[in-house]
Amino acid sequence: MKKSWLPGLCLSILLSFCTACSVFPGVYKLEVQQGNIVDQEMIDTLKPGMTRRQVRFVMGTPLIVDTFNPDRWDYYYSIRTSDDAFTEKRISLIFENDALVGFSGDYIPTSSTPGEAMVDDLGDIPEGLPVGDPHDVDAIPAEPEKKPWWKW
Repeated sequence: MKKSWLPGLCLSILLSFCTACSVFPGVYKLEVQQGNIVDQEMIDTLKPGMTRRQVRFVMGTPLIVDTFNPDRWDYYYSIRTSDDAFTEKRISLIFENDALVGFSGDYIPTSSTPGEAMVDDLGDIPEGLPVGDPHDVDAIPAEPEKKPWWKW
């Protein structure tokens, strides 16, 4: 009977030491990325007069296409790291008569001539795409005209 208090005392001392530890690992948090990843090379490739299709080829599908202002495409990217650091980037592209006329946001062109394309750095063309002069951006076929479903 005399030894029954000794294990309880040792256990309580051990638990009090464990609760005093401040180096206990925290909960693992995932890195959360949202939106379109836009880098500086993409921005440097843009040039005034590019069609919507050419811009979509370079930048990807826009995250936001405003219903009330279809001549503006918005690209947004945010990342929250596991240490709760938050970064966001935005860019808005403005079109007029189906041609790029300008953009605004967190990016600026770095080349001396805006829109200087780095076509040689794009790599191989995937199978199924028409092969032509990579510098001839007008060779991209136009989208077929879409007819409403009620007109035969």
